[in-house]
Amino acid sequence: MDETTVRVRLDVAYDGTDFSGWAAQPGRRTVQGELEAALARVLRLPEVSLTCAGRTDAGVHARGQVAQADIPARTWESEGERVLRRLAGVLPKDVRVRAARLAPPGFDARFSPLFRRYLYRVSDAPYGVDPLLRRDVLWHRSPLDVDRMNAAAERLVGEHDFAAFCKRREGATTIRELLRLEWTRVDEHLLHGTIQADAFCHNMVRALVGALLAVGDGRRDADWPGKVLGAGTRDSSVHVVGPQGLSLEEVRYPADEELAVRASATRRVRELPCRGHSD
Repeated sequence: MDETTVRVRLDVAYDGTDFSGWAAQPGRRTVQGELEAALARVLRLPEVSLTCAGRTDAGVHARGQVAQADIPARTWESEGERVLRRLAGVLPKDVRVRAARLAPPGFDARFSPLFRRYLYRVSDAPYGVDPLLRRDVLWHRSPLDVDRMNAAAERLVGEHDFAAFCKRREGATTIRELLRLEWTRVDEHLLHGTIQADAFCHNMVRALVGALLAVGDGRRDADWPGKVLGAGTRDSSVHVVGPQGLSLEEVRYPADEELAVRASATRRVRELPCRGHSD
C-alpha cells in the first residue's frame, strides 16, 4: 500500500450454502468473487482485491468475517459514505457487508487477529432438523452426551500439533493454539459447540467436531480424541462432518496501537499457506 491508497476494513456476513467457499476460483461462485465484483462496481474501479481473516470452505457460513481492501484515497473520500447502501443494492441476498470503514494503521485482516471464534450447531432430535434451520444445523442421528464431549474436549485445548485433525498442505505448519472448545445444550435437541483458536488449518474444526460427536454418542471413549492428537498423523477414523453447521462468528483484534506488532509477530512465526484458513 502506498501514500495514494487507504486500507478499508469490511465486516461481512454470508450464508455459505450456495458458495464454493470464500476464495475466488475460476468458474465457481465464491464470496470473494461476489464481493470484489460488487465493490469494483459501486466504487467505479477496474478491480478490487480482498484479503480476509479466514478463508471459509464451501458451505460454511459467517457472521463475523473480516476483510480488507486497499482503495485509492480519492475514491474513498468521494464514495466511502455511500458504499454500504450501494453494496446492499447490488450484492446477492446471501452476502452482506455490515460495516465498511477506514482501518487503523498497522491493521492486517489476516495477520493481526488474536483469535477466530467458530460456532457449530448440531441437532440430535430423532425427527431430524427443524426445516427452518436446515441450512445451518447438522443432524446427528444418535442422542449426544454433552458432558462426555466436554470431557474429551478438555484434552485438546492448548498449543499442539493438530496434524491428526488437519488436511496437510505442502510446507504448511499444523501447530495451533486451541483456546476454547466446549459444548452446551441450548434446548432439548440443539447443541452449540464453540471452537476458538489463534488460527485454524484446513478441515481442523470439522474434524474436531467429528471426533467429539463420536464420543458424545458413545462410539468412542472420552480419551480417544486426545490419543488421536498425540499420534500426530491424520487418522482415517476421524470423520470430517458436513459444513452446514459451521459459522465464523467472531474475529478478535488487539487494540489499535498493537495491530502492527501482532501482524509482524504472526508473520514471523507462521507465514504459511494454511495460516488463516478455516473450515
